[in-house]
Amino acid sequence: MRRIATAFVAVLALCTGVAGIVAADARRAHDRAGITITAVQQPAGGDAMASYEPGTWNRTVFVLLVGSDERAGLEGARGDALHVIGLNPGLNRATIIDIPRDTWVDVPGHGQGRINTAYQFGGPQLQAETVRRFTGAPISYVINTTFAGFKAMVDAIGGVNVQIPYPMDDKNSGAAFGPGLQRLNGSQALAFSRNRHIPDGDLMRTAHQGQLIIHALTDLRAKGTSGTDTLRYLDILYRNVRTVGIGPTDLFRLGRAALAIPPGNVRNFAMPARVGMQGKLSVVFAQPVARSVFADFADDGVLQQH
Repeated sequence: MRRIATAFVAVLALCTGVAGIVAADARRAHDRAGITITAVQQPAGGDAMASYEPGTWNRTVFVLLVGSDERAGLEGARGDALHVIGLNPGLNRATIIDIPRDTWVDVPGHGQGRINTAYQFGGPQLQAETVRRFTGAPISYVINTTFAGFKAMVDAIGGVNVQIPYPMDDKNSGAAFGPGLQRLNGSQALAFSRNRHIPDGDLMRTAHQGQLIIHALTDLRAKGTSGTDTLRYLDILYRNVRTVGIGPTDLFRLGRAALAIPPGNVRNFAMPARVGMQGKLSVVFAQPVARSVFADFADDGVLQQH
């Protein structure tokens, strides 16, 4: 249970636009940050936001959301919740691909292993490169959240509405819910996203995390999506977010682009997978059909054939 985290809160930072955060003192932000947004090293000409202008930008941007188990006293944090978001403002659509943490892949420079170990070996940059090679999606940004960042952000916005699919009673994660639509605080939302003692275990838990992202987007859009609304979120975000290699203009543009997409146009898709064994390790293998899913997704961030 210690290794489980969720990427849900990261999308809050993505979808609200964080223009003023990087203008603040980076050292103070680092001291209290539970969420980090990192620009991924790009090849020449690979600046995903270079051509963006409000109302006209139509280039697809891929963002990797990572829920890590990073916390005091733990060495070698892993990326234990992985979700790739493709934002396509031109089509006014987005897709979330949910990748189980134990997916067996090639980790550049480290041979084969579980996909979440890439974060342990090389932080956001290596995690992004591993996911890029696995899915074909060119990741431009990594948003990482810790347990503390998750809970603080959810509480700061007053909770989030979540559709609980069935009764949950898991002492390990703390998930204790009846079915139906409920408003969860930070601790409750974290418990829901960590619960794997459910049908299909880790695979379904990963899908639930993706659904939480859509619930968060729905709530944020209900609060308002104007430039004034975006600025209103900054005080909350400043207490929880730090940035690495990203300017305020790009972050603001990225957030506004995300908020422009209606939640009904955001699709959550769990990677086709099966649980198996690699030696003595319990791992997840991508099903053969996953290749065509990734190819469909990587060209424009939208699943059109699946």
